[in-house]
Amino acid sequence: MRHVISILLQNESGALTRVAGMFATRGYNIETLSVAPTEDETLSRLTLVTTGSDDVVAQISKQLAKLVDVVAMADMSAGEHIERELGLLKFRVADEARVAIDQLADNFGARVLDDTPAHYTLELTGSEQQIDSFLDALPGGVQLLAVVRSGPLAISRGPQKLSVPTGQ
Repeated sequence: MRHVISILLQNESGALTRVAGMFATRGYNIETLSVAPTEDETLSRLTLVTTGSDDVVAQISKQLAKLVDVVAMADMSAGEHIERELGLLKFRVADEARVAIDQLADNFGARVLDDTPAHYTLELTGSEQQIDSFLDALPGGVQLLAVVRSGPLAISRGPQKLSVPTGQ
């Protein structure tokens, strides 16, 4: 089963290495990983996707909790949450396919970043499935040259948020 894990991490040198090392030494795979600053300059939010049974993810959570750099974490997949992924997509588009790719981009809410005669670059934000659907719907005359995807970012629905436990 796919799990999106959100981790608040000390914003210090080596913190990411220790998290990634924990996964590697225990044979767990990280499918996607994204790290960025938070509203608190001393913390970063690490969002990663891994697969495994609930028991495996519980074991991962226990191991992560032992790392000194980990302040808080949550398996976002366990509750109501919102996921979004950014995709930057580069194409070669035949002249006769320009109207079709423009229409497809419009239908998916993609933004054209570069539309030179030789290359066409789009920005698409949505769920993993929406980006996959866009790529599956490419019209003839469009050659996919490059895909850069962020992996999902996730936030819980409602008032709850991942935060530093009181007393820390």
